[in-house]
Amino acid sequence: MPTIAVKKLDERAVLPTYGSAYAAGADLYAVLDADVVIQPNETKLIKTGLAMEIPEGYAGLIYARSGLASKRGLAPANKVGVVDADYRGEVMVALHNHSAIPQTVAHGERIAQLVVAPFLRADYTEAETLTDTVRGVGGFGSTGTK
Repeated sequence: MPTIAVKKLDERAVLPTYGSAYAAGADLYAVLDADVVIQPNETKLIKTGLAMEIPEGYAGLIYARSGLASKRGLAPANKVGVVDADYRGEVMVALHNHSAIPQTVAHGERIAQLVVAPFLRADYTEAETLTDTVRGVGGFGSTGTK
């Protein structure tokens, strides 16, 4: 299990926490001076008050909290945020309100979840041809409706 060094940029910040023994994502908490109201179809940047040192070969992936997204329509605007291993600034979440009513985010509220995952960097090279497959150039929905 990798150890993640986390620096509090605000004394009120809360280190990421796991909700259960087998949770993949650790909850990120809002650090606010006052409640933030996010209007329908609006996005606001919410601070966590944390900077962290993601290990080389890993990325911090910021996902929606399922309850927040399904019950209140609040989810990261970019669907999945990426914290690169060389980023040392504050981790923030661009929360978007997908609901039809204004949503209020309070200080200390769990706003997203962070999954630390390994990744592979690829060396992209231009090719004249690609190998054939059964699917071929079939795009969206081309593998069936089941």
